[in-house]
Amino acid sequence: MDESFQAATEAEMIAAGRSFAARLRAGDVVALDGDLGAGKTHFCKGLVAGLGSNEEVTSPTFALVQEYQGGAWPVFHFDWYRLEDAAELQGIGWDDYLDEEGVILVEWSEKFPAMLPPATYVLAFRILPDGVRHITLSRR
Repeated sequence: MDESFQAATEAEMIAAGRSFAARLRAGDVVALDGDLGAGKTHFCKGLVAGLGSNEEVTSPTFALVQEYQGGAWPVFHFDWYRLEDAAELQGIGWDDYLDEEGVILVEWSEKFPAMLPPATYVLAFRILPDGVRHITLSRR
């Protein structure tokens, strides 16, 4: 099921996230991997909007998880960048979130891939030499 697409601007990245939201259902987990500045949070902005929420999406780097309500389902937006080990992830209630009826977004999921459930959507973000973002979608 590998797919790929590109986004040259922030607006295109947000539009890609909005479009991707149409395929999601409650219980889905979306892993977003790539370097700093690759567009992961902008993609999340579009995805949350695509699910019908008007909440402002920000990077959860310091909060570790942000929750967005008001859409088709709640969205739980994680950032594993600052976590040192999987025990910290358990300490913030990862397993409890997996049991929720919502959509889970995980930036920097490559740090703890064993913590992702089967059938996770995996989006790999790469910055091309011309600055365009190339995103590859696969399913675990």
